Amino acid sequence: MLSDSQNDVDRVYAEGRWEALCANVALYPHVVGIENFDRHAESLRDVEVAFSTWGMPELVDAHLDRMPSLRALFYAAGSVQSFARPFLARDIAVVSAWAANAVPVAEFTLGQVLLACKGYFRNERACRDAELRHAGTAFKGAGVFGETVGLIGVGMIGRTLCRLLESFNLKVIGHDPYLEPAVAEALGIEWVDLPDVFSRAYVVSNHLPNIPSTRGLLDGSLFARMRSDATFINTGRGAQVVERDLIAVLAERPDLTALLDVTWPEPPEKESPLYALPNVSLSAHIAGSINDEVVRMADYVLEEYGRWERGEDLLYAVSPDMLETMA
Repeated sequence: MLSDSQNDVDRVYAEGRWEALCANVALYPHVVGIENFDRHAESLRDVEVAFSTWGMPELVDAHLDRMPSLRALFYAAGSVQSFARPFLARDIAVVSAWAANAVPVAEFTLGQVLLACKGYFRNERACRDAELRHAGTAFKGAGVFGETVGLIGVGMIGRTLCRLLESFNLKVIGHDPYLEPAVAEALGIEWVDLPDVFSRAYVVSNHLPNIPSTRGLLDGSLFARMRSDATFINTGRGAQVVERDLIAVLAERPDLTALLDVTWPEPPEKESPLYALPNVSLSAHIAGSINDEVVRMADYVLEEYGRWERGEDLLYAVSPDMLETMA
């Protein structure tokens, strides 16, 4: 097991997953990280497969030279950007459980989409005013039936969300420069330009990967186009939003709502207007795998290891080309 965090290993490979792993592989009986790598290096020479999770050490060529038999790394977490390239350069397979992490994000977003269509977030704010509540004038949204949801980024999370949205009578539009037309058609998405997502959708949800080309992409010109009473959801990354622009638009337009599970920086600085704006709802980056949900990532890598051992095609292997567009 490769990790700098014994705690994360214990959390992710919990509830029988560690025992299942040990039953399927002759597991080296130590968790190896940067600090103790040299002490264990000689024993790692014959290791063919490594498992990991959050806390994966950023191994360089000098480390991998001492693991000449390594053929595959199974990572029970999401992004592999910080460590994958040296492995891939040596044709060592890198498998990520990013698809497992997409599930709770999509579920979280689904809940917010449905509540936003009902106008729940503005309604809840209005219902704190007894006069509005008794007058029956608290805001009500458009409703779910027939409304338009706009997705920015249709990678693993966006696609998982699309499948969840199939159960509802909603029109889904989306923008993703890497989304192939055939895939969009299969998912039931109408591909549109980015400004059209903001001007047409009642709920706009960001799922862009955090890569250089997406940073600062969502600016004031887009937020100003949003429909009356629309909602912006961000479970992607805060760096994709020009935050001062978003704050300015929200201050001018109290009809809009922003549901921000991520910000930049994270958490917002103590003096940030995001804390005070009544039409902003902040959460502490909880959309991804947390607590009971993290063991799902171990399940995915255990299943992938089984495919690898049987010589079957891997579902979640990462390639060098994928690193250019994935989070």
